[in-house]
This record gives sequence, C-alpha cells and structure tokens, in this order.
Amino acid sequence: MRKSPNIPTSIRMVKIIEVVGKAGNPLTLAEINRELDLPKQSLHRLCDRLLEEGYLVKVENRRLASGEKLRTLARHIYFYADQKIVRHQILQKVAQKIGETINLVVPEAKGMTYIDRVETDWPLRIQLPIGSNVPFHCTASGKTYLSKLPSRERRILTNNLDLSQLTENTICTSSALIEELERVSDQGFALDMEEFIPGMVAAAVPISDKDGNYIASLAFHGPTQRLSLDDLLKKKDFLFDSAKQLQEVMT
Repeated sequence: MRKSPNIPTSIRMVKIIEVVGKAGNPLTLAEINRELDLPKQSLHRLCDRLLEEGYLVKVENRRLASGEKLRTLARHIYFYADQKIVRHQILQKVAQKIGETINLVVPEAKGMTYIDRVETDWPLRIQLPIGSNVPFHCTASGKTYLSKLPSRERRILTNNLDLSQLTENTICTSSALIEELERVSDQGFALDMEEFIPGMVAAAVPISDKDGNYIASLAFHGPTQRLSLDDLLKKKDFLFDSAKQLQEVMT
C-alpha cells in the first residue's frame, strides 16, 4: 500500500491489524510501515488507539503483536461460521471410532477453552462442557498448543505460567515442562496421564493451517478404568486423520 491520504482512518486501522496479524511474530512500527508507508505521526496515533482498545499489545522491545480482543475476534470468525456444521460432523465420526468424548479446544489468555465437543455414550464419563477453560501445563490440548509455539516464545510463556500441582502427576517446574514440550513437538501429539484430574487420561493432536500455523487442538479423554496407555496410543491415530479433515474445513 502506498501513501493514500484519502484512505479513511478506519481502513488504515484495519490495514495495520492485517499486517500485524499476518506477520506471525511481533513487529516494530518501522516494520509495519514498510508494508503501509503511512505518515509516521498517523501510524503512531492509530497504533496507540488499537493498543488502548486491546486489538494490539506491546511485547518485548516495544514491538506490537495481536491483542486478546483481536485474537478472540479471529477465533469467532474461524469457529462460529458456516463451517461449524461440517466440523461437528467430523467430530461425531471420530467420536464413534474412538468411543470416547472428543473435544475441539483453542487457546485463550487464561488457558485452553472447549469450543465444540461430542460426548461419549458411556454412563461413566467426565463432564467438561463447551466453554470450559482448562490449564495449559497439565492438559493434552494445552501441551499441544505450547509445543507449537516458536521455541523462544514457548520458553518465555512456560517460565511465566502458573504451574499449580493439581494431581500427583502434574508437571510443576518449567524445566520439566519444557522438556515435555520438546517430546510433544518431536512426536506430534500430547498425553495427559492423570495430570489434570485424578482418574482421567487424554490425548491431543494439533490442527494447523496449510502453512503449519497452529489453529486448535483435537483431543479425547476418558477414565483410567477404560483407557490404558496402550489404548491412548492406538486411538490417537484416529485424531491425526480427523485433524487433516478439520484443516480442510477450518482454513
């Protein structure tokens, strides 16, 4: 975009959001303006307004990144549009194959949030309804998300997480969690071995866009009475196939 004084302020703000959102990493004002070529005073003023409104946030070295309000808006566009019907049908199919509750989970500021799910028919089940928010560090979906972050961002976030011990199996130190996330990154899936709730285990895989950027986690969970480690490892293969189908729907 070249200098265009007739472009309305609202469109300029949208252009700034577009540049920051597409970058995949925090940007300086100079880096933003390489794309937009706006007057410096206007760029500063517009970015300050977007910061005030929560669409952008300042991170290290005064760089700008997508704020919580912008990420929430993006998730609503992604996950609550016409694709919801097709997406839910895919979840139903994988739930039938696995025989356990299937969850579609996305990251929020305070943890991972369940945005869609298909319940198992078993009378013994663990209730985590849509809208439930669960920790990053002790859930399969949370560890999947953390493992997909760039290594530097992963380390910074991990060092600042509340690593509360919820069960005797919860990982409670940042060094141990970073080591676990490296394993998850290498193998492409995460497990929760009674780390969040005693008697509950889970497995999760990432859903990425066609450029490899993380979108969401696809997970299943169930009681230890039905699911051994071998069961988790066998059933998780169904998740990979469904994640590929969801990628086609969600990107």
